[in-house]
Amino acid sequence: MSSLLQPDVLARAEALGVKARQLVEGLRVGDHKSPFRGFSVEFVQHREYVPGDDIKHIDWKSYGRSERYTVKQYEQETNFIAHLLVDTSNSMRYGEGDQNKLAYAKLIAASLAFTIIRQRDSVGLRTFDEQVRAELPPSSSLPHINAICRTLEEGQAGKKTAIAPLLERFADQVSRRGIVVLISDCFDDPEKLLAGLRQVRFRGHEVCLMHVLHRDEIDFPLDGNIRFTNLEGADYLLARPHLLRPAYKRAVDEFMSELQRGCEGSRIDYVLMRTDRNPVHALGEYLVRRLQQAKR
Repeated sequence: MSSLLQPDVLARAEALGVKARQLVEGLRVGDHKSPFRGFSVEFVQHREYVPGDDIKHIDWKSYGRSERYTVKQYEQETNFIAHLLVDTSNSMRYGEGDQNKLAYAKLIAASLAFTIIRQRDSVGLRTFDEQVRAELPPSSSLPHINAICRTLEEGQAGKKTAIAPLLERFADQVSRRGIVVLISDCFDDPEKLLAGLRQVRFRGHEVCLMHVLHRDEIDFPLDGNIRFTNLEGADYLLARPHLLRPAYKRAVDEFMSELQRGCEGSRIDYVLMRTDRNPVHALGEYLVRRLQQAKR
């Protein structure tokens, strides 16, 4: 088993599942609402009988009351397709051990993929920096879990971040409605990033932004004389963190608030994923919230 598949994380995620909260377009009968009307599962409405309709769907009780032929329509249920977009840009390599941002993002992506496939839905994967570095088409087969884990394990932090162009291309290429999960530190122009997310949302996809940040990037608990190096450039800065801390925290708080407000205003899930937080709890809380919202 891949080291990305941690039993405690998988047990929590699989117990909760990933439920589609809006209409999705799948390829077979499954557990999620489809935009297409059929004659199965949950009753929606009556409509007038037209020649060619199967007479077994005629509502004879309604005919007895109105002397009009009507048929019952039901909501079809379907499987969904999830698309995991994982940022492998150079800024994602910050942090040590299991608090490394890229390692944390890979673990979250692998856990989601495992859960989705185990519930018989399909999942695809794209890893990217300034361009797509690896791509796996959606599949619901169990061997696909191994392919996703292998692709994630092989992914190395690369070049600069360019999220907006990726989202624009994705919106143009993927027409079938599903769930899109972007896992990134979002170190890009927030206005362009939000515009890209809105474009994907406008195409009918359910969208989730998982914002992966290290504790140092949020709380800035540094002291002494430190050399700060730009992971996506050649420049650096020698500074004393305690002098920068107030202005830095204001800037980071505003950056995070802008992303959160922009997502909430477009009905996009915003989930802060701190790498110092146990992924069992971080992922579990999000899936609990999804489950509660899906039941409303």
